[in-house]
Amino acid sequence: MTDAPRRPPFQLGKLGHIALHVADIPRSRRFYTEVLGFEVSDEYGAEMQPAGAVFLRCNPDHHGIALFQATAECPPGAGMHHLAFEVPTLDDVFRVRAHLRRHNVPIDFDGRRRAGVQIAVEFRDPDDHRLEVYWGIDQIQPGEASRPADQWKGAKSLEDAIADPVIGQDTRLKDPSLAGS
Repeated sequence: MTDAPRRPPFQLGKLGHIALHVADIPRSRRFYTEVLGFEVSDEYGAEMQPAGAVFLRCNPDHHGIALFQATAECPPGAGMHHLAFEVPTLDDVFRVRAHLRRHNVPIDFDGRRRAGVQIAVEFRDPDDHRLEVYWGIDQIQPGEASRPADQWKGAKSLEDAIADPVIGQDTRLKDPSLAGS
């Protein structure tokens, strides 16, 4: 009999969102909005993401689905862009990063992305699936507009994200010793 696996020092709260590679962003946007009733939160033009992207919501989370243009390397329907998990506190994002480092998992990104302004750690599983663990995604009620792009404040580390918060995002850690871990 083997020992039970040790629990990580954080708890994933929910499956947060999925980003998909699609053949035709406008066609997929119409499907998700007109057929399934999603609302558009934000869009990236080609200057921000090759061929653009669109972020869609079906609840108050800034996005539940993001659509990215498929490429030769990532064809439509062949896989996802990334899968994201929400954690309940900002401290948990720092704990995730420290836990990944202890397990020698390479980190692709930590900090704050743009649309949705969630603070996140991004990495890959053993099969190279892109994963994200995040906290603090914008909440938008039906019919409301999303945060203006000039308030997004991308940050290239967790420490930069907490040092320069976006409007309405409380980035105080309950355990300040986690910063830099």
